[in-house]
Amino acid sequence: MEPSKDILRLIEIMAALRHPETGCPWDIEQNFQTIKPYTIEEAYEVSDAIERGDMDDLCDELGDLLLQVVFHARMAEEAGEFTFGDVVNAITAKMIRRHPHVFARSEADTPDAVKRQWDEIKQAEKRERAERRARRGITEDFKSGFLGSVQRSFPALTEALKLQERAAKVGFDWSAPEPILDKIEEEIGELRVALKEGDRAKVSDELGDLIFAVVNIGRHVKADPEQALRGTNTKFRRRFNHIEHVLEAEGEALEDATLERMEEIWQAAKAIERAIVVGAE
Repeated sequence: MEPSKDILRLIEIMAALRHPETGCPWDIEQNFQTIKPYTIEEAYEVSDAIERGDMDDLCDELGDLLLQVVFHARMAEEAGEFTFGDVVNAITAKMIRRHPHVFARSEADTPDAVKRQWDEIKQAEKRERAERRARRGITEDFKSGFLGSVQRSFPALTEALKLQERAAKVGFDWSAPEPILDKIEEEIGELRVALKEGDRAKVSDELGDLIFAVVNIGRHVKADPEQALRGTNTKFRRRFNHIEHVLEAEGEALEDATLERMEEIWQAAKAIERAIVVGAE
């Protein structure tokens, strides 16, 4: 088996890996549930490569993500459900159907008109999907209702953002960011009460309400909460690495350092970052 730029080679490789007699023992025993975490992980690694601007890594990670698609399609083919070709056909049909302004005659010639057209087409697709599910005897549908288009499979922050964006389309929204700050303070107060009561379930519930409100203000000021938090995560990594390096230079183990000493170095790291920003200006 030789590598190739043809997608058929990757499909052949996956079929070989899943062969019940001559395939890889690990690949053979996998199913949709066991592979699902890897699929999510690969999507995040693609995002990470993009954020770092590393095109070599991006090429590699996109390949890993494509492998996940081929893996799921192979398992579905073995179960008699669908093939990789069906996956490709479904997405190409969907993109052609949703872009009549590109692939057919359409009056949508502005971004707003295209968006309205897209929503109308998606509504038609949802009706068709409901009919297919009914024919298969599937009655429960978590994609129904006005919020049904928001996938529960999204990361929680992204799901919250999309739920709020969706609800805002019918006017269920704050008119300005300032009242959301009041809501955040209200949620903090409720969290304080829950902490005093020591009710872990209530603490978790109030914490979720607080985070949801914070996501909401991020949306109003056009700061994507997922990206904002990722930026903070990067900042935390950088500053904590500075603590580690300073302690190492002083011959002190990270585990032996006091909180006061680590906080002192942390503040020094912040001062360095501010000086760099000022210098760049």
